[in-house]
Amino acid sequence: MSLIEKAVSRSAGAERLNDKPVESAGTPAPGRKERPGNSAFFADLIATITDRGRDLFGLRPPKPQEVAGRGDALAELCETLLGGKGEASGTAMAQQVIETYVRLSQEERLTFFEALAEKFGPDEALLDAAFEEWRQTGSDTAATEIHFASEPRRQELFRRLNRAPTGTRTLVKLRADLLKLARENPDLRRVDRDLAHLFSSWFNRGFLVLRRIDWSSPANVLEKIIRYEAVHEIHGWDDLRRRIDAPDRRCYAFFHPALADEPLIFVEIALTEDIPGAIAPLLAEDRNIIDPTRARTAVFYSISNCQAGLAGVSFGNFLIKQVVEELSRELPRLETFVTLSPVPGFRFWMKAADDVPINDKERTMLASLDEWDWTSNPVAAETVRRVLEPLAAHYFLNVKTPDGRAIDPVARFHLGNGARLERINWLGDRSRKGLRESAGIMVNYLYDLDEIEENHEAYANQREIVASAAVRKLLKPDSKPRRPANAPANPV
Repeated sequence: MSLIEKAVSRSAGAERLNDKPVESAGTPAPGRKERPGNSAFFADLIATITDRGRDLFGLRPPKPQEVAGRGDALAELCETLLGGKGEASGTAMAQQVIETYVRLSQEERLTFFEALAEKFGPDEALLDAAFEEWRQTGSDTAATEIHFASEPRRQELFRRLNRAPTGTRTLVKLRADLLKLARENPDLRRVDRDLAHLFSSWFNRGFLVLRRIDWSSPANVLEKIIRYEAVHEIHGWDDLRRRIDAPDRRCYAFFHPALADEPLIFVEIALTEDIPGAIAPLLAEDRNIIDPTRARTAVFYSISNCQAGLAGVSFGNFLIKQVVEELSRELPRLETFVTLSPVPGFRFWMKAADDVPINDKERTMLASLDEWDWTSNPVAAETVRRVLEPLAAHYFLNVKTPDGRAIDPVARFHLGNGARLERINWLGDRSRKGLRESAGIMVNYLYDLDEIEENHEAYANQREIVASAAVRKLLKPDSKPRRPANAPANPV
């Protein structure tokens, strides 16, 4: 029996042994696993081929003492991987590279990334020859050869590493490490560009799987929902159950076949009768649960990206649109799809920008907001409101990045998806985080299904921010659009 036949036999046997329904969950049982499907079968198959390849070619996982100071040596192993031809040996060696990488220290990883940046660019001899051929012939074929010759060798290296059983998962973590180091080492950005380019293909919409997250989801996935929640912290299992198991709550996530138990991004939804203006009533323990059939509004109140290594790879726009389709099929009486969104950069902008349209007295008052409990004093709160609401409208409608986009990152996301800035909600988030980031202000972005495409085109082509009349009325008469030459860097 051949190596591949043995691997298939072993994997098929494992699937038959595990081919039983997932138990329904009450309190989630730690370690509960989903029923393996095709992805588990092929993962086991690849793992088997990798193990046999190691046996055939004498490869084994590195020991910790063998890894110390091995950033340069790992780059040499990558050269060997690029020069190989065999499928089994290549897969085994790719896994060897990955297992060595995960054992490197931070300093050794920097050495490895520097080697990738300096030694794994385009093949200069091939590129020169392709240019010379094009100069002589000017043919489309020669131009195509320039395209292929100009590709950095890093990209083929990453493709080969991706063939290993844990390749995709490790490359995502590797990019998270790379992004941290690139902040202080700009030369590493060329390596990041190559990974980002590949990820945009490997994680495109065609490979993503939408799943509803509920109380019957595997315990390890539910634990990650708690851990990855980035907007409104989930305080333990009871809080999670209120958010995903109540009849008027929904949660959906995108998954990728190569990261079967790792959500990429997820959204939490409240089904309500009206558009909410504050987050606390949606999350309250003693809130009134409504019959979903009475709901007329779906509120997207939290969207969390889960993988730092996939930063810049767009999932959210696809997620919202597909969830809207799912909800519309399940609950056809829903009329309104809206967010309840934070404004994470508002107070940062107030402190960092030098052209905030307020006088010295107002500036002094706003600078002291962290020093006292102004929200519990009605008179003080109203004084602050008269300053901040028009300032928030100015921030959303007039303050732009140098290329003309909205300066607020959450606004850029929703406006780019075709939403309308519908309402600014005073003290919508009274949590410490909400007060620290936005003085408690939250906003609603409305997804009007009949206007999404038109709104998207207006923002993408003319940088027009589509907003309701109620938001525009908050602007002071002398408030004017501003496009700073150097917009303050946003911390989110």
